[in-house]
Order: sequence, then C-alpha cells, then structure tokens
Amino acid sequence: MSDAAHIRPAKPSDAGAIAAMLARLGDELGEPPRTTAATVRAHGFGPGARFSTLIAEADVPVGFALYFPHFSTARGTAGAYVQDIWTAPGARGQGLGARLLAAAAAQARRDWGAAYLALGVHGHNARAARLYARLGFAAEDVQPMALTGPDFAALAEKAAA
Repeated sequence: MSDAAHIRPAKPSDAGAIAAMLARLGDELGEPPRTTAATVRAHGFGPGARFSTLIAEADVPVGFALYFPHFSTARGTAGAYVQDIWTAPGARGQGLGARLLAAAAAQARRDWGAAYLALGVHGHNARAARLYARLGFAAEDVQPMALTGPDFAALAEKAAA
C-alpha cells in the first residue's frame, strides 16, 4: 500500500482529514488531541501558517507528517521539527513513515533552508523509535518540557505587568 501512496502538500480542504488522523494518533497514544478541522485550517494554511502538513494518500488519506520551522543555536542553522507523523495501521511496515519524513526534510530544505529534522518519540512507541534509529535519528541530551494552561497564562501575564 505505501508504494502506491502519493505524498503531497496538504490543502485547506484536507483540514478535516488531518484532524481525523490526529484523532486516530491521539487514540493510539492515549492522548486525545484538542486540534479540530477549524484549528488546522486556521493555523496550517495561508500567509501566517504556523505549520506545514504532508498527506499520504492511496485513494484515501493513509498518513501525514505535520512539521514547522525550528532553529538550533547549537547547530547554527535552521531545521524542521516534526510534531506529528502517523500512518494508518494497514500501511505500516512498508516504508511510508520513512517516505513521509524524507518528503518533510526535502520540503523544509526547499522552503526555509532546513539542514536537519528534529522530533520526539513517546517512550512506549518502540516501533517508531526503531524506525527513527534506522533512519539515523539519535537521542540528544535534552529533556523536553512544556508550560501550558493556567501556568502559561500566569507567566505571560507577568510580562504584561
């Protein structure tokens, strides 16, 4: 199936399919996303787009990669951060994930001169970790952290005061 899948940049009309695939990814990870078709449309397209998405389809969407510009001061160059990548269960093990990552790397290199890809892998997703390792991804000594919800709002308010 993955050899037959065509990879292309997403269009605004793909927002519903992207949100549906994000929901399936969230179900698999036990983390339901808050992203909807409306938020995908609002933030993923147009001159102020915050991210780019590639769709893999074989008659219907069977995968996607969602990524955005990233900059590494340690590397001294621009890259791309792959926030989410997912392939349909029936398309797994056939190279589609690797093809999506390659397409994201190529598109980011064309669009903003990216020289690397960065991503995170959930600790319980051994299959994804093996794929990334086979492609040459290596763990770095950086612990991701996030500030969200009321704590984010409180910190942002401190700057406004």
